[in-house]
Amino acid sequence: MHIEFRHLRTIKAIHEAGGLARAADQLNITQSALSHQIKGLEDQAGIELFVRRSKPMRLSAAGMRLLRLAEQVLPQVEAAQAEFAGLREGRSGRLHIAIECHACFEWLFPVLEGFRKSWPDVDVDIRPGLAFDALPALQKEDVDVVISSDPENMPNVTFTPLFDYSPVFVASSSHPLASRDWIEAQDFRGETLITYPVERTRLDVFSQLLSPAKVEPAAIRQVELTAVILLLVASNRGVSVLPDWVVREVKYNSDYVTRPLTEKGLKRTLYAATRTEDLSKPYMGDLIRLAGKEARRLQTQ
Repeated sequence: MHIEFRHLRTIKAIHEAGGLARAADQLNITQSALSHQIKGLEDQAGIELFVRRSKPMRLSAAGMRLLRLAEQVLPQVEAAQAEFAGLREGRSGRLHIAIECHACFEWLFPVLEGFRKSWPDVDVDIRPGLAFDALPALQKEDVDVVISSDPENMPNVTFTPLFDYSPVFVASSSHPLASRDWIEAQDFRGETLITYPVERTRLDVFSQLLSPAKVEPAAIRQVELTAVILLLVASNRGVSVLPDWVVREVKYNSDYVTRPLTEKGLKRTLYAATRTEDLSKPYMGDLIRLAGKEARRLQTQ
């Protein structure tokens, strides 16, 4: 048998309407065309699908089998059609995000909470981009957005600036370096540097300060959570370098202080890397807008 979706819709409509005339109206075809369609389907099956002598018209055992198939298949087809319509109209899609900035988990969650309310039909997932090569994964369409502070010149990839930030030195208020106006690379010699569990090439303190100056701290201690890093720093167990927006409230806490790195300070920019063609998707533009809004809130708190 060659069963088409229209055949399944016909079986379901006749069963629900109880007759050819009402079913033809539901399907927006003539009663004659509907009868011809049923005759062709029965010829294929080699068996009657309806008990014609009954009123209302009812399905035979074979017809009931097709009805069960229709009730199983048609909702899936309709769901797929709705999904495709959503994709065409930009209401649904996939937004898998890779994060190369460890501290950005804390910044991104409020952004995604607002995004989820506006775009409930977009599939959102977060992958720690530190565990794999996020930008090549973006080109291969394994992920859709990469949050990164290291833009590259890549074909068909656009880096949209989200906000600027400054990596700042954080130390206990009783630490000898707390009295300095700013901190230089050589000041880290002899210090225990507390960092996130990230390769040093992806840490601003190394890529922007220590590695160019060929300076090594006395020891490196890796800690997962920002709150624990600040607790250890306040206890004088080491020093750290964190984005200024992460420790914005530090200046109100007497247990630790922040200082700029170098006399002029270091400036960095956080970007959302996307495939250029995806920037036309409405939900992608809204994500970037919400990210900028959250960034401004962090910078003014």
